Amino acid sequence: MEYSQTGDLKKMKAKIYGYARVSTQEQSMHSQVDALESFGCQQIILEKESGRKRRKELENLFLRMRAGDTLVVTKLDRLSRTTKDLLEISEFLQKKHIHFISLKEKIDTSSPIGKFYFILIAAIAEMEVSMIRERTLLGLKAAKKRGRCGGRPSISAEKSEAIHRLINRGVSKKDIAAQLEISLATVYNYIKHSE
Repeated sequence: MEYSQTGDLKKMKAKIYGYARVSTQEQSMHSQVDALESFGCQQIILEKESGRKRRKELENLFLRMRAGDTLVVTKLDRLSRTTKDLLEISEFLQKKHIHFISLKEKIDTSSPIGKFYFILIAAIAEMEVSMIRERTLLGLKAAKKRGRCGGRPSISAEKSEAIHRLINRGVSKKDIAAQLEISLATVYNYIKHSE
């Protein structure tokens, strides 16, 4: 597959990049790497991360990829943790004219039907994000009508008085928090609001 950038006589070969990710130390990348190699990926990027950390390897890969290149994953969940994230990646790939292939879901955006399928998945993801946002707002409004507001519940009058007494005795804020089984931030907030 070859392409030429407008105004540039130099022809560049498009590359096929594989991306494999595991989210825990116990998981293995071997099956992903084997599938990506079998597909014919010229370069495979490995991402070992846990939690909600940024995916540095994927971000670096996106900086290297050019129009006409192809990104291959074994499954959609290896590329994206959330539907919102999938939508953002989908838009990015479309804008950069990068093809996308997911082996398990049989998505290939180099074909019209594959492009349609991916856009459909992204649209469903966007709808899901909107519905979650709407339900959250409705829930917050309903809670507000019932007199409930967000945030931590306020501390009891007894604990407020105890904080006041202990401060006057010269007890450290850390010890007050430990004795009353409240967070240090709660002690600081009490002091801040009582002044």
